[in-house]
Amino acid sequence: MKLYTIGYEGAIQPDVIARLKAAGVQVLADVRAVAASRRAGFSKTLLANSLLEAGIDYVHLRGVGTPKAGRDAARAGRTDEMRAIYRASMAEPAFEVDYARLRELAATQPTALLCFCGEADHCHRRLLTECLAAEDGFEVVDL
Repeated sequence: MKLYTIGYEGAIQPDVIARLKAAGVQVLADVRAVAASRRAGFSKTLLANSLLEAGIDYVHLRGVGTPKAGRDAARAGRTDEMRAIYRASMAEPAFEVDYARLRELAATQPTALLCFCGEADHCHRRLLTECLAAEDGFEVVDL
């Protein structure tokens, strides 16, 4: 089964939704710790409502988001530091709960992981998809 990822950096909401629909995504898993954005259309409530209108379910999985220190490192271009911080957060109970929920969603419906970063290789989405692919055999597709 395929598991999708998408970042909205430099994108507009209608284009992101169109890419999700074209891929057959049925659930968007928002994997941001903070589901707020300065980019129009990407804050939690507006995004969820827009996705619903497009026939895509929305779920916010805050527990698998990047801790603040990791987000700060990522913004400064320190990807290795962000990855180390994120890996440490993977032992937290909140992570484990939302990660289990993500695994269940992805196993039952075409699911995409959403975060801001345009490049999945510089984002915690890559760490999540590596784990999911290793554990559950997902084929990862970056949209």
